[in-house]
Amino acid sequence: MTTLTLLRDGDAENTAISLDISHTIADIDPLIYGGFTEHMGRCIYGGLYEPENEHGLSDSRGFRKDVIECFKELDVPVVRYPGGNFVATYRWQDGVGPKELRPHRPELAWNGVETNQFGTDEFMAWAKEVGTEPYLCLNMGTGTLEDALAWLEYCNSDKNTYYANLRRKNGHDAPYGVKYWALGNEMWGPWQVEQHTKEDYAKKAVQWAKALKLQDPSIQLILCGRDGCSDWDRYVLQECIRWVDMHSIHYYSQGKSHYQNVTSPYAAERAIQVTSALIDLARCEIDLSPFPDVGRITTGPRSSHRPKICFDEWNIWDPERAPGDKGAEQEYTLSDGLAMAVWLNIFIRNSKDLGMATVAQSVNVISPLMTSPTGLFKQPTYWPLLLFSKYMRGKSIAVHVRCTAYQGKTSPEWLQSTCDIPKLDVSAAIDGEWINLAVVNVDDEKSYKTTIGGAPSFPSSVNIFRMGVTNAL
Repeated sequence: MTTLTLLRDGDAENTAISLDISHTIADIDPLIYGGFTEHMGRCIYGGLYEPENEHGLSDSRGFRKDVIECFKELDVPVVRYPGGNFVATYRWQDGVGPKELRPHRPELAWNGVETNQFGTDEFMAWAKEVGTEPYLCLNMGTGTLEDALAWLEYCNSDKNTYYANLRRKNGHDAPYGVKYWALGNEMWGPWQVEQHTKEDYAKKAVQWAKALKLQDPSIQLILCGRDGCSDWDRYVLQECIRWVDMHSIHYYSQGKSHYQNVTSPYAAERAIQVTSALIDLARCEIDLSPFPDVGRITTGPRSSHRPKICFDEWNIWDPERAPGDKGAEQEYTLSDGLAMAVWLNIFIRNSKDLGMATVAQSVNVISPLMTSPTGLFKQPTYWPLLLFSKYMRGKSIAVHVRCTAYQGKTSPEWLQSTCDIPKLDVSAAIDGEWINLAVVNVDDEKSYKTTIGGAPSFPSSVNIFRMGVTNAL
């Protein structure tokens, strides 16, 4: 939680940040530093997997070693796979077994051809090498409940059953133990193969959830939300809340100017707040009294279970700079790097409601990492991810910020009249004896001399990590 005192530009010398270490907001779930890999552009082929690399960058299994090292450096705890829009026509059965027998299929989401040379077993081996948890998204477009149950059986069953034995036949005796499963991707979208109405999706999601948890009660299911602020989110939560463990929302920030770019993530913060309210609304039974003279509303628990939010697609994406059907390879700027840091501050501030977040995507496609046949480039958006993953852990703590505000045009426009937008965006965490403070100066002209208070005592020296081209604060 961050509270603000907004100053006039002439009072900028009074800028201050005050911490309250006795006021912990919530534990910071490490899963907020998750990744996302989709069969799109060069994310999988040429990103995670490049067996034909002639410069020694891939191992004997075809995995890019430099990409694996970056995932380890970022300490990525969970990776979503295989989509994304791709999953709406994906047959997981095509991607297992001898590679020479795997079929090539039309890929309708991004207008390509899927060779299926990288599938479930390859992803599980890659995830084990990285040291990350797999998070699989089910095909609720052309796929059936039978397909979904078969995939769950293939991945998690230790019984003497057909798909568990197929996994063993393919050389993998032990179950993979996949914990996280998404009930489809963006099922509300008109671009989806088998787009659903909210009513049809909710009915289907409940039936799938019941069956999947009958087969494996240990799994966590993620409901397909929209942007967190829609009637889709309200309805599917009310219908499905008893059966799911998290509710997913998606948002990509962007802006044509620097200030529009770095302030656009505030729409995601608002989305988290609205979604949190919709979750609580879905948990309550509202009883309107039949007696008009009473005129009261009583509420009672509809569900004691409170799902968290899974922000499983988020990033800075300008579709004009990086069209999705052309691989979405966006070159990021310092402004984008600052926007990334604002995004991460938002996650820390709202840690009470977040159970997971997966940046979309992790390699080559609107990504902090770009590969070539001869090497790898870490974009400006990589470094905030690294710093937050390393240092912003433990518990989120309350902060008060006194600074000037940005008052110009925003993207989306409604932010301008809805949110206070400080020139210094701040979050703080306490991890054992360490207090960690993340400050983003979004001003493209000024540095701010800032008083920091509230900690019981400050050591004679501190560790400072700075990203940018301006003078230190």
